[in-house]
Amino acid sequence: MKIFKIAFWILWRVWFYVLMAIPILIMLPFLLISILSEKGYPYFFKMARIWAKFILFGMGFYYTVKREQKLIKGKSYMIVANHTSMTDIMLMLALIRNPFVFVGKKELVKIPLFGFFYKRTCILVDRSSSKSKNEVFKRAQNRLNQGLSICIFPEGGVPDDESILLDEFKDGAFRLAIDHQIPIVPIVFPDNKERFSYTFMSGSPGKMRARILPFVETKGFTSDHRKELRDQVRNMIYNGLIDFQK
Repeated sequence: MKIFKIAFWILWRVWFYVLMAIPILIMLPFLLISILSEKGYPYFFKMARIWAKFILFGMGFYYTVKREQKLIKGKSYMIVANHTSMTDIMLMLALIRNPFVFVGKKELVKIPLFGFFYKRTCILVDRSSSKSKNEVFKRAQNRLNQGLSICIFPEGGVPDDESILLDEFKDGAFRLAIDHQIPIVPIVFPDNKERFSYTFMSGSPGKMRARILPFVETKGFTSDHRKELRDQVRNMIYNGLIDFQK
């Protein structure tokens, strides 16, 4: 029985990367045109949402979402969520219609095909370089000035300790939100780790739940409120995760 489980997990994980490639290859000419200039990003974003849903359904995932507040079309937001799985990217794209740009780790550039577009459309960060972090901040500001939203997983990565429900948050997302006086959209992903974690021999098809919490306004906030805001949003997401466990 264990041999069958291992075989399933290996084939299923390989299938995930096949699914990542199929829509990219089908839409390749249109994707290439859309990344020729930053003005084409909203069109790229629409195709990215198709790509994300294709992968989720192809892997046997189906998602449900509870929206406690809805995003307004054409408005910029700072979108934040807990981070436990690579499928966080796909589920975020499936849920949010407002065009947004990911701030993510540069290591994902190594994935064939996906990495090519990831490098050219996302804001990449090298956590070991303070210069990289400053560049990230400048690029994110530029994207917000263009009327786009930003999505950051404020834990800064997936916690190394499996027992950690939610790691400490970094300040960057909240600093940007305050500087641009835009609302923060906290989102809870309670099932993605169980469905498709970074542990190779794990996961299964099934339901992925999501909950979009009430937005946190930043109007009138200054940099002095950054840590207070960070802790408030972390507590909201943490409590949301606890609620799903009840």
